[in-house]
Order: sequence, then C-alpha cells, then structure tokens
Amino acid sequence: MRFRQRALAGFATLLLPLAGLVGLASPAQAATEATATYSKTQDWGTGFEGKWTVKNTGTTTINAWTVEWDFPSGTSVTSAWDADVTSSGTHWTAKNKSWNGTLAPGASVSFGFNGTGSGAPSNCKLNGGSCDGGSVPGDNPPSAPGTPTASDITNTSVKLSWSAATDDKGIKNYDVLRGGTKVATVTGTTYTDTGLTAGTDYSYTVQARDTADQTGPVSGARAVRTTGGGTDPGPGEKVNLGYFTEWGVYGRNYHVKNLVTSGSASKITHINYAFGNVKNGQCVLDDAYAATDKAYTADQSVSGVADTWDQPLRGNFNQLRQLKAKYPHIKVLYSFGGWTYSGGFGQAAQNPAAFAKSCKAVVEDPRWADVFDGIDIDWEYPNACGLTCDTSGPAAFRNLMSALRTEFGSNYLVTAAITADGSSGGKIDAADYGGAAQYLDWYNVMTYDYFGAFDADGPTAPHSPLTSYPGIPQAGFNSADAIAKLKAKGVPSAKLLLGIGFYGRGWTGVTQSAPGGSATGAAPGTYEAGIEDYKVLKNSCPANGTIAGTAYAHCGSNWWSYDTPSTIAGKMTWAKNQGLGGAFFWEFSGDTSNGELVSAISNGLN
Repeated sequence: MRFRQRALAGFATLLLPLAGLVGLASPAQAATEATATYSKTQDWGTGFEGKWTVKNTGTTTINAWTVEWDFPSGTSVTSAWDADVTSSGTHWTAKNKSWNGTLAPGASVSFGFNGTGSGAPSNCKLNGGSCDGGSVPGDNPPSAPGTPTASDITNTSVKLSWSAATDDKGIKNYDVLRGGTKVATVTGTTYTDTGLTAGTDYSYTVQARDTADQTGPVSGARAVRTTGGGTDPGPGEKVNLGYFTEWGVYGRNYHVKNLVTSGSASKITHINYAFGNVKNGQCVLDDAYAATDKAYTADQSVSGVADTWDQPLRGNFNQLRQLKAKYPHIKVLYSFGGWTYSGGFGQAAQNPAAFAKSCKAVVEDPRWADVFDGIDIDWEYPNACGLTCDTSGPAAFRNLMSALRTEFGSNYLVTAAITADGSSGGKIDAADYGGAAQYLDWYNVMTYDYFGAFDADGPTAPHSPLTSYPGIPQAGFNSADAIAKLKAKGVPSAKLLLGIGFYGRGWTGVTQSAPGGSATGAAPGTYEAGIEDYKVLKNSCPANGTIAGTAYAHCGSNWWSYDTPSTIAGKMTWAKNQGLGGAFFWEFSGDTSNGELVSAISNGLN
C-alpha cells in the first residue's frame, strides 16, 4: 500500500521593418506574403537582446520560415531561443524550430537572441525573398514526414521507416536526425542506422527536402533502445530504483533537480514516475500541469536554463529529459495505478490488448517519447482487496502483463509493483504472479506497510520487517516469507526487488518501548497521521532499537518504526545473499537533503 497525494525592460526600441516571402506558393496560387520586424529589446552596454517577429500577412498558411541578415563586423549572436541560429562570417541565418514553423494567415511568431556589439541588422531576407513585405512566386516547402517506426533492432543498429512527405514540386530526399543531429540523407523512406551502442537510448526524427532544397518541419520523434547492454537486472548489475511522485512538486516542494542536489542521481539506476491514472480501462495522463506544463526557472531546473512560455514541453517530463541528458545511465518508467488509481484495472483486464495499446500511446507520445524507457503497473490488488475489492480472477494479472509485453516488445522495460503478503491464502496466492513473471523484467515487491496505525490500538510492530519474529501480529507478513513464496511460484530471484520505505509508521498513546505495545491511535505526521518521512524522524524520534531487521523508536507516547542507513545495509546484504535483482524505494522526498538512504541502498548493493 502506498499513499498519494526572461526579463522585461523599458529600453528604447529600435525598429527596422523587414519583410519578405515566407511560405512560397505555387504559380497557380496567390503567393504568400509576410513581414519580419526586428527590435532591440534590451541593451546593457556590453551586450544586448534582440528579437525578430515573423508575421503571415497573406491568405495562405506558412509551413516553414528562414530569416537571414548581416551584422557589421564586431556584432554577433551569442545565444538564441525559439529558432536555430547559425552564421557564416557576418551573415546570420535563423530557421524555425520543429514546432513553430507553421503560421496561419494573420499569425506571428517571435524568436530572440543575445548579442555583443552595437551594430544593427541589414540585408534581411525571408525564405530568400526581399524584405519589403511583398510576395514572390515560388513553391511551398514540403510537409512533415510521418513519425518513423523502428524495426530490426539489434545491439548496434536499427531500421527506420516512415511515410512520405508531400510537396507541390516533389521531394528530393530526407534528412535522418538522431538526437536532433543529422546522421544521413536518403532518397527513400527507410534507413538503417548502424554503429550504435548496446543498451542505449536514441531518438530519431526525419525531415523532408524538396527539389528547391527547402526543408519542411521535422516528423514526430521515435524513441529507440538498442538491445543488450545489461538493461535487465542480474548478479553483476543490481537495480536501485526510486519512485518520484507527480504531486510532490506541490506541498512537498520536491522536484527532479533535488535528485541532483542530493547526490542521488549518480547512485540510482531507475526512476518510476508515479502515477498515471487508469480510467475506463485505459492508461491516461493524470496531472498534466505537473507533468507537462509547470514552468521552471533557471535555478529550479536541472539544466540551469529557464523554461519559456512557448516551449512544447515543460513540467516534470522535461525535467526528467534534462536529468537523463545529465545522467545517461538512468532509465525512467511511467508507473500507472497505485493505491488510489487501481480501481480501473478490473475494466482494463476485460480487454488487455486495448489497455496495453492505450498505455503505449501515453508512454510513446511524440512530445515525450524520449523520456520513458518502459512502463510499471501498480495494481493494488488483482483478484483481492485494496482500496476496493477486485474480482477479475487469478489469470487477469498474467493476461494483462502478457498484453503489455506484446504491445511494448522487447525494446521497453515492463515491470510491476506487487503485494508482499506472504501469508497462506493471502494476496500473493490470489493472482498468477508466477505465470506473469515471464513477461516482466522484474517485480517491485512492496515489502513495507505490513503493520501501522490503520490498526489504531496496535499492537505496535515494524511496518517493514525483514523476517518473522516471536510475537509478530500476522504470520507471513514479512519480506523473507513474501520472497520465498514468490520464488516457490517460479519467479526467478533476479526478477525480484526488495522494497524499502523512506518513511515510518507510528502510533500514539504507547507506554511500552518494545514492539507489541497497545496504542490509542495514529501518531501525528506532517502530511498524514501515522506516517512521517525518515528525514523528520531521524531527528524528532531517533531510533533506539531494532526488530526483524528494522529500526523502531519510542519517544514520549509515540512509537515509530522505520529503516535507517544501518538497517538498510542489513537488508541489502540479505537481498544479495538471496540473489535478488536489487531494491526499490518509496519515495525520494522522504530522504534527507544529502540522500542518506539512497546512498545506503547503493553502497549495500555494490
């Protein structure tokens, strides 16, 4: 069980009206008209900020634009945004980005740059036309090709195919771009990229070029991971996976950059982004603002660059993209479900193929296809009771996992968070976890939340016991029994990850220091009664005992149990001795600002 929950200044403006043709029309059409205006928006003596605005003043949609100008010697562009700006001597060229090249009649777009020197632009051209606001007959740029598909993926190569672009004068060839950099120009609609690295993520787009050498907009992106490279856990490579909660950016004020400042990003191997929702039997985005829209300032972002209002992707997903660029070893999975959102899985199980297809569409959305490396399913609990009770039957979970693997293929990670109820006839026995294991890379076994103040009067007990102990309130409610049962059902050890909670569970009204005492209710917590983060408990109620490999503390009338760096070290030793694939934890924001618990897992596994 898991709980949820650029600068303006009043400087004089230099305006130079500059215009020209942008989207050139065929002779049978009225040629497109457009204007371009330059302004110096800031000047701080040693440099300045400039802005170009391109406006479609005609009646035909513009599909792409290129602005060219000359600066006098000594004046140059140092950085730019919302356009790709290059130079040849004193001649400067700006081309639209993939997402801002199309302008409907009457629409406009701006791009800006920082520069040095005091000169003004001259000799402006817009798509090769004179800058006078008139029109010149010509031909339209090509359309965007279709998003490429990937096949024949090996350790070192991938075959790409795409649907053809269209153009009124004809297509000359296609540029294939890997990570935004051109790697090939081909005349057909297929290309095999070779010389790649095993187990590595790549992103491909395609751009058409017409007979006049005009380029059109780029296609959607296709994420590809080459095979090999040890993406699956094994004895020599242990998984250290943490959950990042979508809602943590609000009250908890925990952001992707915290993974960097805490030092955790260099020690983890995987992130589960939690949670996507499950509605009407389909995977859906939950909080779009947090995931894709929230704007980050330069000091808040992983890259140190501020988000702009018109960039195509912001929010957590863009921050995760920046994190992966900085730490290429990290894989990110999109986790769907969780305690609150598991109610939709029963309907999903009625049509597993349709469910899997909907999940693939969310994970592979062209806006963020390069961010995610797989999918994690957190169904609490198939054919058993959690927030609600499910009656899908014991085969439903296996069928769902089979459909997901068929849809996602071997190029993606497919994992699941599952119950750790090791009791006889308990939740592990309710679903075919053994049969489903063949379709999954690993299970996140939720070996925590066994005991807590949901039983208000106690008895007090560690919420994440590693082993059983005399007086344990419920037989089978411990990590060792859960792991043993899953192994007995045929789940390979290397496909099991041990779960660690970065929080404690506690009671109040407790007089007995040792486990087993009675209580009167849940101890106060920052966000929820009976639950508190490790980073708080380590100071407010330091551990003064251990039971079954887990720490506990009695402070006044409150009794808490939680894992510490020391108990985590013991659990990691146990996990290695059991041949487990590694460990995972819920969740990052419970750790200290210097990542004590993440470090303990990393040190223990390595």
